[in-house]
Parts: sequence; structure tokens; C-alpha cells
Amino acid sequence: MKAILQKISRPTNASSILLDRRLDDAIPFQWHHHPEFELTLTLNSRGQRFIGDHIGAYDDADLVLVGSNLPHTWHSSGKADEGEPHVALVLWFHPDWVERLEEGFVELAGVKAMFERSAPGLQFSSEIAAKVRPIFEGLRKLPAEERLPDVLSLLTMLAREREVLTLSSRVVTPSGRSVDRGRLDRVLDHIHLHYAENPSMDELADLAALSLSGLHRLFLRHLDMPVSEYLMRLRIGEACALLSGSRRSIAHIADAVGYRSLANFNRQFKAVKRMTPRQFRSHFLSAP
Repeated sequence: MKAILQKISRPTNASSILLDRRLDDAIPFQWHHHPEFELTLTLNSRGQRFIGDHIGAYDDADLVLVGSNLPHTWHSSGKADEGEPHVALVLWFHPDWVERLEEGFVELAGVKAMFERSAPGLQFSSEIAAKVRPIFEGLRKLPAEERLPDVLSLLTMLAREREVLTLSSRVVTPSGRSVDRGRLDRVLDHIHLHYAENPSMDELADLAALSLSGLHRLFLRHLDMPVSEYLMRLRIGEACALLSGSRRSIAHIADAVGYRSLANFNRQFKAVKRMTPRQFRSHFLSAP
């Protein structure tokens, strides 16, 4: 799951960039990052959302603000209405624009603060998503140079919202150095297909055509963590999705994500999430 840098062209006639993405088959897994902040409203779609080290379920009218250079992707598994396409309405905001928000407009201090809080990704409640949906959908009908009032209205509504869920427990920022895509992609593809089977370090090093120390350096250089930590965070992220989206037993979930020892699962889960799996599930179920 290597995050590819996405190049987004900046318009000369608008403060933000609007994308109206409609897909009949599926929203594909495209793990990427970009300097721009991203506000995404996903409609008529359900599946999994990957943001930083967060993996969670999403459904129709999912509204998320992704911080600058935070790796992310959505991956659909179905639709609410099979006769209609998956829809992703996206607004991109360049960091330079966000940085200058308060210059002459003190009313936008809360909006700027919201962008600053979005470094790990923010998920908004279904209630606020329903409120801003007409504004978001209306932007599609406006010329780029006429969108700003509605965009600021939308952002102001979101900045006042208090029922916001922080998604990633760790923001992973790419190093910016050139990546050996072939080697890293082979290893990450294998890890994401077989993480529950506990792939060995020798197996992964062979896939990368590197020594064990070379594989270790590759991950530290480009993902800022060793292979073992990447595997652990991937498993814990998937466990979070299962804990919040199913009633399966904790022991069954631990086994499903590759832990043969329940005690080890509980210990590593608490180290990452600062709570036990049982507390995480209770916290999620009791959230408003």
C-alpha cells in the first residue's frame, strides 16, 4: 500500500478544486497523498476507508476531511442503490490558501483551525453531512469563479461542528525522496494480501530482492517505520474496523487479523489505540 504522490493542477479562477467522480463498477483502491487538503462526500457507496493508519467502514453520505499529505483511499464493496453510480464529491484546498485564510477575514479563524486539526483525518457526523450535502451538490452547477461563497458557507458549518471523529492515530508523511516503486510495491501488495498469515521477513526480503537489512532500510526510508510495525498497525487497523462494524468475538477478530495469541493482540492493540479492544468497541458503540 505505497502512497503515490498525486499531482493536482491548481486553477487560476477559483480558491478550491472540485471533483465530481462517478463510477458504475466500484471505487478502486488507490493509495495516494497530495499537499492539498481534501474534503470528500461519498454517496451511494459503502466499503472501507483507509486514512493514515486508520481502516474503517464507510457508508452512504460519508463526509471526511483529510489533512495535507496524509495517505488515503476509499475502496467500495457495494452500493446503496445498485441502479446508480458510486459518487465522490471532492473539494481540494491548497495549503497556501489555507494558511492565508485569516488575512483580512478574522471570521475564518475557526475554519483555519479545523484545517489544522485535520492532520490525522476528521470524520463528520451523519447529521452535519446531511446539512451540507445540498451545498456540496450545488457546487457542481456553479462556474468555478462563483463557488467561493458557498464553499466558505460549507466550511463554516463544518468548523462549528463538535461531533467530529479523529481517524488516524499516526500521521505518516512520505519522505519526499524517490521511491523504488517496483520493490516497495511488491512487498506492500503481498503484505496487504497476506498480513493475516504472518509473512516472514525472509519472504518479504526475497520479494524485494534485498537483504533483511536492506528491507529494513527501505521501510525506514520511505514509510518511517520498520516492517514489523507496519504489519502490526495494519492488523490493528483492520481489527478496529471489525470491532466497530461487527459483533464477532474479540478472540475471533484477533485470529482473523493474524494474532495467534489473544494476550499479544490485547497488548499491541492497547499500545496503538491507548485502550483495550473491549474498551474500543464500547467507546465506538456509545459514541453519539
